[in-house]
Amino acid sequence: MEVSTAKKTLTWLHRIENGILTVLVLVLVALAGTQIFMRNAFGGGFLWADPFLRTLVVWTAMLGALAAVRDDKHIAVDVLQRFLPSGAQRAARALTLLFAAAICAALAWYGWGLVSVDLDGGANSDFGVPNWMLESILPIGFGLMALRFVLRAFAAPAHIAGLSAPESLGDTGRRSASDEGQAR
Repeated sequence: MEVSTAKKTLTWLHRIENGILTVLVLVLVALAGTQIFMRNAFGGGFLWADPFLRTLVVWTAMLGALAAVRDDKHIAVDVLQRFLPSGAQRAARALTLLFAAAICAALAWYGWGLVSVDLDGGANSDFGVPNWMLESILPIGFGLMALRFVLRAFAAPAHIAGLSAPESLGDTGRRSASDEGQAR
């Protein structure tokens, strides 16, 4: 596959992920607002809405965390890394990201255990969807995060000045007007 085709494909995948996240957040806000209105105006709301909202929160959190890892904007403790020489910074970064990948892989494994229990049990949620389907975001999300952490461990960081590679996705080598203003 050609490099520009790969970049275009990744760009479209990122847009799809961001679109899904946007829709989930909009549905979450709209449904929560509707529930609040209905409780205040009519003394009650949809019976299925509260469990559905809890499920949407989990899905939104997992997909948001996945996007944060994708964009290298996840929470990281890198105070000590900043005092190391650049080669040691890269090594420390790789080790911490590989450690995060191992934790996510373990969480994916245990998430799969949870899904397996409900898959065998056949229980349904309050709104009629099998529980295993709702919980499937846990092993999938953590598994994909583990993969992205591994890939990030061997890629140039996007947020540490001096270590960022100009050929990273989305960086065309040109500076925007706001970047020019910050550089002065």
